[in-house]
Amino acid sequence: MKAAVISAPGEVSVETVPDPTPGPRDVVIKVAGCGICGTDLHILEGEFAPTLPVIPGHEFAGEIVEIGSAVTEVRVGQQVAADPSLHCGECYYCRRARGNLCENWAAIGVTTAGAAAEFAVAPVKNLYVLPDSVSPADAALIEPLSCAVRGYDVLPRILADHYLIYGAGTMGLMMMELAKRTGAGSVKVVDLNAKRLETAELLGCDATATSADALAPEHPRGWDVVIDCTGAAPAIQDGLSRVGRGGTFLQFGVANYDARATIEPYKIYNQEITITGSMAVLHSFERAGDLFTAGVLRPEVMISDRFALDDYAKALEQFKAGIGRKIQIVP
Repeated sequence: MKAAVISAPGEVSVETVPDPTPGPRDVVIKVAGCGICGTDLHILEGEFAPTLPVIPGHEFAGEIVEIGSAVTEVRVGQQVAADPSLHCGECYYCRRARGNLCENWAAIGVTTAGAAAEFAVAPVKNLYVLPDSVSPADAALIEPLSCAVRGYDVLPRILADHYLIYGAGTMGLMMMELAKRTGAGSVKVVDLNAKRLETAELLGCDATATSADALAPEHPRGWDVVIDCTGAAPAIQDGLSRVGRGGTFLQFGVANYDARATIEPYKIYNQEITITGSMAVLHSFERAGDLFTAGVLRPEVMISDRFALDDYAKALEQFKAGIGRKIQIVP
């Protein structure tokens, strides 16, 4: 089969590799769509994956074409989305139901062969069976949505809270949509990319701006919930200053390892501010699948570009340049 291969930091190519074979409790999926996200750029830069080469691609869905000898729950021909998480189930954190913090953390498309390929392998326990009404290529959005659902698991979710979201890329838009679903009093979005803000407005954001200063007059006490979906140190630093008394700051975006931000410990204490983070997927994939099939997202808006597998490097470059929204590979 053909697959994109990151062979060394900064080096990616499309190659012919052996077809995957399933273990006893695995299935082989013919990939219908595979999303690109910031994690793929980190892998390309030599982070996350302990060893290279690796086939990237952890947001995917498609058709089951082969099942392992001990698989009885699904059948060939079914359309599924796959949770890429490969928690060990045995370490300190897994035994405490915190598999996303697994000491032996692994994931399809990050530490093992992923779905930027014609075929991919996934454990049967990681599958979400799609109804006929859902396009399997669109359903690759379930994985990033499951990360967003996990983010809301760590938030207070108080009715009528006011939200400020940094970043109007795919993840910022998903966090915005979930805020609306969880009873937010208002949801406002900041992004330096004015084109992306147009999409936030199309989807019903209450207000947008290229700087939070423009929105601050309407929120003199700050915001109840501030979510960073950029991973950019300047946005994080600014966001920390926008949290109101008793509010919460969620670090959701993936920052570079060397990114730094400062806090005011007295303010954290005196104003009872919560600073928290959200890492990947935790018992949230099934719920994200249900939300997706119920129409919480508009795939035609979320997905801006689809590239052929042969153009994987080009797709990465466009993503890195911040052009478009969710970019998918269609093998």
